[in-house]
Amino acid sequence: MPFDYNPEKDIPNLSGKTIFITGGTAGLGAESAIQIAKHNPSHIYLSGRNVTSAEKVIKQIHQTTPNLAVTFIKCDLASLTSVKEAAEHFTSQHRTLDILMCNAGIMGKSPDLTADGYEVQFGTNHLGHALLIKKFLPLLEASRDPRIVILTSQGWGLHPRGGIIFDKLKSTQDIAFLGPWRRYGQSKLANLLYARELAKRFPGITSVSVHPGVIQTGLVDGLSLKDKIIVYSSTWRSIIQLREGAFNQTWAATVDKAEIRNGGYYEPVGKLENGKLNETARDDNLAERLWDWTEEELKGF
Repeated sequence: MPFDYNPEKDIPNLSGKTIFITGGTAGLGAESAIQIAKHNPSHIYLSGRNVTSAEKVIKQIHQTTPNLAVTFIKCDLASLTSVKEAAEHFTSQHRTLDILMCNAGIMGKSPDLTADGYEVQFGTNHLGHALLIKKFLPLLEASRDPRIVILTSQGWGLHPRGGIIFDKLKSTQDIAFLGPWRRYGQSKLANLLYARELAKRFPGITSVSVHPGVIQTGLVDGLSLKDKIIVYSSTWRSIIQLREGAFNQTWAATVDKAEIRNGGYYEPVGKLENGKLNETARDDNLAERLWDWTEEELKGF
């Protein structure tokens, strides 16, 4: 699937910009960091759980840009305490943040809870990122052209009826039919809605949700054979390479502000696809309810 996008020439000079990438130690996050690093940013932060993986990515970046500041911050998005500590580590050193790429995520997991008792996919993919965003908003607002890029997925369309089952988010939501995928769709719908609500409430920050495409990454490694068959049988015609999978998020993070719509949902590469959203994904009342629920849950952090 050829794309009319080449990060080598299409990513502009990022001189002076500080960038924070969640899940930057592997997969799309690492590839995004590698592509962005070639364009003269001031500092790239990679968050994740595995310091060994981070060191490998940093070493790879330094092979082409040996003088670039690249820092790993340990952060487990399934623990709000861990997210809070990671955010405070960063904010103690910086007063501004230019690009926040909410890249990390999990997919198709068996019923489980986060450290704080939330359904694990929703807690990781949405709530952990929401806390990080909340902590970073003052730093983003202090930047000249701030961006928040939130990775969603076409899988948002797998959400359960009603979109988000708020009264069951503090449970494993053990749904009998396609449970792992319903829970995944719910979390990816939340990513999409939250980006749009951020754009409404903080118009000075360009916030978008992006679908990276269908890529063979570590997301499928922990799936059962049955779920792997579901993934590959439904997507094999559209699978793209990891390098290409990072294109949409690097585009969104760096394209000229005049060429991107705040609050938009984008598919590869740079294609505004709000018209593909169903009634639930277009529901502004649902987006507002998600915002209010999230704010209430994060009060203690």
